[in-house]
Amino acid sequence: VLFGEFHDNPISHWLQLELTQRMYAAHQENLQLGFEMFEQDQQGLLAAYLKGQLNDEQFKDTMRLWPNYSTDYQPLILFAKEKELSCVASNIQRKYASLLFKKGRQALDTLPESIKNQMAPLNFAFDTTLSQYQDMKQMGAHMGPGAGWRMVESQAIKDATMAHFILHNPWRTSKTVHLHFNGAYHSDFYQGIMWYVLQENPQQSVITISTVSQA
Repeated sequence: VLFGEFHDNPISHWLQLELTQRMYAAHQENLQLGFEMFEQDQQGLLAAYLKGQLNDEQFKDTMRLWPNYSTDYQPLILFAKEKELSCVASNIQRKYASLLFKKGRQALDTLPESIKNQMAPLNFAFDTTLSQYQDMKQMGAHMGPGAGWRMVESQAIKDATMAHFILHNPWRTSKTVHLHFNGAYHSDFYQGIMWYVLQENPQQSVITISTVSQA
């Protein structure tokens, strides 16, 4: 289940907690949470906190937490900790997505294997016909020749990486029901993360939720 949020919308965050609680009631220990908001290099710290090996202060001092963590994501993490649910830090480090944008995919080839293991395989597919990517290309067109597609590819590696760690994490079993929290742009119109999940596992059942605003 991909929950596409607006990062600054408190109603969508409240609904995320409500949904998590109801999905736990249905699936118990088979429920797993995943977060765009945590990057893969911090998976060990996140797991240690959930096991009680880090206290709240240590967790906040060592993690690169988003400014709205305390109000919007901490309730989800505390619920997972209370119920002993695994949580996946699914995103690529921002600096490496930025490196791809600035210098292209070949720049990632020089990274050590330990860093490459924190992202999707570097031969990840890239479908330029997807409407979300087409729209992003238009947004980046003013940044110079080729910048639009590099911007899209830096978005695509985020989508591919999140899909990769949804499907490949140490706690996933055949019974796992994964609830992933991400910006709506990453899963709207069955694209982004969902597209990558289905590329690898076409039989995977996937539901998407999107946040919209209206008067």
